[in-house]
Amino acid sequence: MNLRHLLFAAAAAVPVAALAHHGWSEYDSTQTLKLTGTVEASGYEHPHGHIKLKTSAKTWDAVLAPPSRMENRGLTKDVLKVGAEATVEGYPNRNKPNEMRAERITIGGKTVELR
Repeated sequence: MNLRHLLFAAAAAVPVAALAHHGWSEYDSTQTLKLTGTVEASGYEHPHGHIKLKTSAKTWDAVLAPPSRMENRGLTKDVLKVGAEATVEGYPNRNKPNEMRAERITIGGKTVELR
């Protein structure tokens, strides 16, 4: 195999690896959630940031975007502080009743698109 074939094979594998990482099919995009609550905990690490959002009904684990995307869109780590009020819109996990995939978050008076 020459170098050109090797580079082509490596480039072709990248999208497959990226899709394999994102098990987005486990989220039900036919059921949109819009939840408002208080941030109880947050993480700003790869592959995705996350928050625990305490609502009046229960506490949700919201999967956010990768930190680099959040940073580029103005959602810095310090904004996701414990005690902040947030509204998160997204989709529930089909198998984990307390988890959702966030599409957007409103926090600190600003709405950020995550996808």
